[in-house]
Amino acid sequence: MRLPFLLAALIPFCAQAQEVEQTNLRYDEDWSVLHGTGQSGWRQAKYVPIGAQDDVYLTLGGEARARYEGFDNNLWGDPPAPDDGYLWLRVMPHADLHAGPVRAFVQGIAGYARGVGAGKGPADETGIDLLQGFADIRIGLGGDTSLTLRGGRELMALGSERLVGIRYGPNIPQAFDGFRVIAEHGPLRIDAFHLRPVAIGGGDFDDRTSRTRNLDGIYATVTPGDSLGLDAYWLGYENEEARFVGRVGREKRDTFGLRFFGKRDNLGWNWEAMLQRGRYDGNPIHAWSIATETAWRFPDARFQPRLRLRANIASGDRDSTDGKLGTFNALFPKGKYFGELSPIGPRNIMNLHPSVDFDLGPGVTVELVAARFWRQNRGDGIYDVPGGLIRPAGESRARHIGDQIEISAGWQASEILSFTASLSAFRPGAFIRETGSAHTIRMLGLEAMAKF
Repeated sequence: MRLPFLLAALIPFCAQAQEVEQTNLRYDEDWSVLHGTGQSGWRQAKYVPIGAQDDVYLTLGGEARARYEGFDNNLWGDPPAPDDGYLWLRVMPHADLHAGPVRAFVQGIAGYARGVGAGKGPADETGIDLLQGFADIRIGLGGDTSLTLRGGRELMALGSERLVGIRYGPNIPQAFDGFRVIAEHGPLRIDAFHLRPVAIGGGDFDDRTSRTRNLDGIYATVTPGDSLGLDAYWLGYENEEARFVGRVGREKRDTFGLRFFGKRDNLGWNWEAMLQRGRYDGNPIHAWSIATETAWRFPDARFQPRLRLRANIASGDRDSTDGKLGTFNALFPKGKYFGELSPIGPRNIMNLHPSVDFDLGPGVTVELVAARFWRQNRGDGIYDVPGGLIRPAGESRARHIGDQIEISAGWQASEILSFTASLSAFRPGAFIRETGSAHTIRMLGLEAMAKF
């Protein structure tokens, strides 16, 4: 198997510290800060000058991750594999070439899944493939104004990834093909794009541009200060083979949203409102969602605890026979949406999600989470994170879906090596009990990652 050799190839890079904060979007990292610092050893790979020009250089990097997930009574005991345990493996090397205002970025992926009892899906396995490959040019327009033109295949995260995320938590991220224009002027940034999601194949070099779905949008962010920001956006989504209420039809949906986020002293917040209009199979769409996260940190207390409360509501369909669709569509959300377990996604739900996390130092963190979920509308069922219907409404009039508890711990062993572990349980509520199997889901997650 090829993956062990790729993992071994990354080992020599796992012994030194780094000077740049790493991100999940590796193309956002700027290693030009190493220019003129006289680095030696593997750090030379982060800033490799090419020729005599200071602004012509190459950055090399990569990530290797192994993650195990084990389930008892997955999906509350529904077939085909309620008791399941599998191993996700992925390697993602990348190269970033800069030549003045021009840049080319390439990131490959080798992603495999072992032991998936319910069958491998696009988030589990892709073989060896191109994850990202794009070129862009940044045009300075004077002062702090610039325009960046980008085309190719890329990962894209908008805001807090409630609608468009990179699906980093599962094994295979979600990439897009198309073009993007980024305009920046002081504290204002505007992204305009026309993209199609990449349809993941299970073999080598078989990922293809989707023929049935596309995403257009304009996303504006203004940050008047380091601790305050506002997003306003429009997203246009089309799916020729959308599935709702037991039928397949064409979906054309516009999402309009506002997001207000920031931090003041020990208080932090991230609040977002979304409105959706459009048509599905000739019928009108009227859907909406409100998502909030509010946090308070105690920096002077032992272990610096942070309390968070997340409260979300996403509309469901009132009546499948009334000629209107009310189910909210979260489009391409981040993976692990409501935690490590996340058996349900942000459609036809209401939830309260308190948590507390601690910094035990050095590099050790612990988080305790509880969540309660209800159906927003009794006429609609519940959905998974990608949007598949996992329990139809049936004859149940109950709202309570269930309760989730979770404990997770992380250890940042070095700046490039980390480990995480989690234990989760989801106890079914009245709706689950009235519509089928109703066992408590239990999950164990273990992860090791090297990222440089």
